[in-house]
Amino acid sequence: MLSRLKSGFLYLTAVALLAGFTGSAVAADSPVLDRVVDKRVLRVGMSGNQPPFNVRSRSGALIGIEVDLATAIAAGLRVELEIVEKPFGELLGELEKGNVDMVMSGMAVTAERTQNVSFVGPYLMSGKSILTKSSTLAGAGDTGQINSSDITLAALANSTSESFAKMALPEAKLVTVANYDEAVKLLTEDKVDAVVADMPICRLTIMRHPEADFATLKEPFTYEPIGVAVPANDPQFLNLIDNFVDAMESTGALDRVRTAWLRNNDWIAALP
Repeated sequence: MLSRLKSGFLYLTAVALLAGFTGSAVAADSPVLDRVVDKRVLRVGMSGNQPPFNVRSRSGALIGIEVDLATAIAAGLRVELEIVEKPFGELLGELEKGNVDMVMSGMAVTAERTQNVSFVGPYLMSGKSILTKSSTLAGAGDTGQINSSDITLAALANSTSESFAKMALPEAKLVTVANYDEAVKLLTEDKVDAVVADMPICRLTIMRHPEADFATLKEPFTYEPIGVAVPANDPQFLNLIDNFVDAMESTGALDRVRTAWLRNNDWIAALP
């Protein structure tokens, strides 16, 4: 929601940053930046079902931290924003094929992912937790208390949550899902004992479903940086986006966005 940001700040940031780039010589090929400038459109890949990062509201509008951030970046670049919705597991593939210019979808920065794409940020720190109806599991202080063959877990396919479950909880049974709504349904119907997910998603789900008696860990098992994935073949584009994110962080605009979505819950009423 662009209304959550200071429009004046965005304008001044854009002017300052663009002025800084005007006099610089572009020494390398910039296929992504050239396309964005030529078409006047910034294509951002998101799953559309990862609140509070990105999600469809009851009215059908996309809302969330990353929608605000993408809107601010496009406004700063003075181009139109086109959000491309794809299942989470397909997003980096779409980026590598050139079908989107960047990916913002609760994407953790990992060494494996950085072999194929580059990252800007992080704009948020997260960590792996579990969502469960069991007070015993929610009270776990380490993975050893969950790593058992009589525990069934759900995790988003092709996510770091899936990788974490396979590495840290190898004894537990693992079911992969296409989206978090599917995972919550499995947990509600007692078909899984817990859902492995980022801590912000676990906390939000508890707020969304107060009647379900969901619980999560007091502290996440891990700490993970969440960043903007961009193509690895365009350092000029990476540098430009990095400057925008840094400017929003240094002026406090990014913290205002995080506060609006992570510390306030008034927006939850807009969800289906």
